[in-house]
Amino acid sequence: MSVTQKKFLIGWQPDERLADAVFRHADMVAEIYFPWEHFPSGRGVVRGRDVQRRLELDLSRFADAGLGMNLLLNGNCYGRHALSRVFFQDVGDTVTQLLERVGLRSVTTTSPLIAKFLKRNFPTLEVRASVNMEIGNPTAMAYLTELFDGFYLKREFNRDFDRIREVRKWCDEQGKKLYLLANSGCLNFCPARAFHDNLVAHEHEIVAMDNAFAFRGLCHEFLSHAENRRKILQITNFIRPEDLAAYVPFFDGIKLATRTNRNPAAVVEAYATGHFSGNVLDLTEPAHSGSFYPLILDNTRFPEDFGNRTGHCGGKCVDCDFCETTFSTVSVFLEE
Repeated sequence: MSVTQKKFLIGWQPDERLADAVFRHADMVAEIYFPWEHFPSGRGVVRGRDVQRRLELDLSRFADAGLGMNLLLNGNCYGRHALSRVFFQDVGDTVTQLLERVGLRSVTTTSPLIAKFLKRNFPTLEVRASVNMEIGNPTAMAYLTELFDGFYLKREFNRDFDRIREVRKWCDEQGKKLYLLANSGCLNFCPARAFHDNLVAHEHEIVAMDNAFAFRGLCHEFLSHAENRRKILQITNFIRPEDLAAYVPFFDGIKLATRTNRNPAAVVEAYATGHFSGNVLDLTEPAHSGSFYPLILDNTRFPEDFGNRTGHCGGKCVDCDFCETTFSTVSVFLEE
């Protein structure tokens, strides 16, 4: 079953295949989200004037097609500039520019102070709390009621329909919007997530150093062990394209992580059509297909009730082997 509403939020990267997929499914795409020049975001900064020029050209094309524009100010850290007047002047100038040029509609941020600044100075903009804030219940949302118009649900609760209903009810009562990140490859409750996000925010400084270590994420090290790879379905939170329709009534928008995926057009195509034939790990960001090679998880082999079972199981993995059994069912070795 495919999503038939204009729900998808697509992350920009300089890939013409992605642009083609967006235009092909424009009736289902609500907005494009994107970084801007020197501002750190959840995936670093825009590198180089050529890339920035490509971004500006693509945004104009998307805006002309009637797609919404969402600016990412969702870096985990802004360093010494985080509270400075010059920083907020820069934010204000950038937002003003994007309002005029592409009709900016919303901003996603991790900073309560950026949110406060935008609410005071740009009241028509929707201000959205980033998934990186890890907001997962009405208590957390209530702390931020005056600052944000919408919230991304904490990834770990993607497969918990009881929690989703609870949060949706609160959002409806408070006049807030609720969003979902569908294809995250992050491992559940990763203790190094904040550390990794901080590294990403400072990567433009880090690359200039004589570094003693490289850090791709704790997930890659964890999944380097075969016994841990068997747990991948129970320790991740991605939603398969075939299962997404059950989520549509609960969310105002469904974000697809496509900013660093090797084939972002395939991600858009899969979720827009509600079907994917291939390695399900190729759809996630970060993708873990390299950690499993030459093993793939064949998406066509998943049981039809996978989404329903995992969405209502309560996460009681100690008493259940459904995910590990499914892993055995869907695992296929590529022929050499």
